[in-house]
Amino acid sequence: MIDNQNLLYQIGLTLVKGIGNIIAKQVIETLGDVSLLFKEKAYVLERVPGISRKIISEIRHPEVLQRAEKEILFIEKNKIEPLFIKDENYPERFRECVDAPPLLYFRGNASLNAEKIISIVGTRNASNYGKEMTENLIRDISKNYPETLIVSGLAYGIDICSHRAALKYNLPTVGVLAHGLDRIYPTVHRHTAVEMLENGGLLTDFISETEPDRQNFVKRNRIVAGISDCTIVVESAEKGGALITANIADSYHRDVFAVPGKAGDAYSSGCNALIKYKKAALITCADDIFREMCWSKGKSHKPQIVQRSIFIDLTTEEQSVVDLLSKTEQIQLNMLGIELDMPIAKLAALLFELEMKGVIRCMPGGLYRLA
Repeated sequence: MIDNQNLLYQIGLTLVKGIGNIIAKQVIETLGDVSLLFKEKAYVLERVPGISRKIISEIRHPEVLQRAEKEILFIEKNKIEPLFIKDENYPERFRECVDAPPLLYFRGNASLNAEKIISIVGTRNASNYGKEMTENLIRDISKNYPETLIVSGLAYGIDICSHRAALKYNLPTVGVLAHGLDRIYPTVHRHTAVEMLENGGLLTDFISETEPDRQNFVKRNRIVAGISDCTIVVESAEKGGALITANIADSYHRDVFAVPGKAGDAYSSGCNALIKYKKAALITCADDIFREMCWSKGKSHKPQIVQRSIFIDLTTEEQSVVDLLSKTEQIQLNMLGIELDMPIAKLAALLFELEMKGVIRCMPGGLYRLA
């Protein structure tokens, strides 16, 4: 059941001119209740970081909530699931990113918090080699981890090949759109998009009636990179959206992988450069991904309990971290701090020491587990 009253203000927050994702998060953290942005007096709002008098005048514009009301009608009519950044179903991996959008719109049946999520991107001018590599990777991922969610951008080339291969091998797949959920771009991919609603879905942070304008694709790429454990670039020219996605993933401290191509091939130059400048790890098969991500095929992923006697140089506080990690497969830094009732700055120093001792490992998405 959608809480239309809260949703009205959540959508409104995203429609105020001058409030981007970063300021929106500051609003949420400062006010708690987003409705206060539209109800509080100006002198209170001016205390919120990033909120100026000019922005306050935009908040007061009647068209903001009127447009939000219209969007609620569209959401209800089309069975779309709005995901507010504080909601349990919001992509947990993305929530911690500094520029994560406060509100996402999802239609489908996939879990955006699946245990394993892989983004696969590449050129729109995919070669037979690129298409074959994409399908082979997804085929072997499905054999070893059949619940893995495959994410891409529904574009021509490697993107659509990724979605279709995932459907072929019964993996859930989500397409991230650079426009609202009232259309599909490119239109020739509509049939595949409809299939994805049955095993996966479509995700965006744009409201309906938003055109697929050029600048929207960079925002789309942030979601592709942010909701995943790792990003794979199969083919790419020296410049392009796939390289942007790879760089964003790297900035989010996600693993980036690239499939190498023949020297001199225009649409392999981007991948080769990523590998050359150590922006991505070289992969030629799915086993390379599993190894780099520490996914052990056919083995239990539950870490062995580490006894203090093995690490005689652990301090009491370090041992408390190890003891907690021994009870769970992996845990976010913030949750670790809450469980141990320890300031994040102090905890981060402890975790660094434990990493140096080879006791724990930092995983993509700010997750920690025993080594």
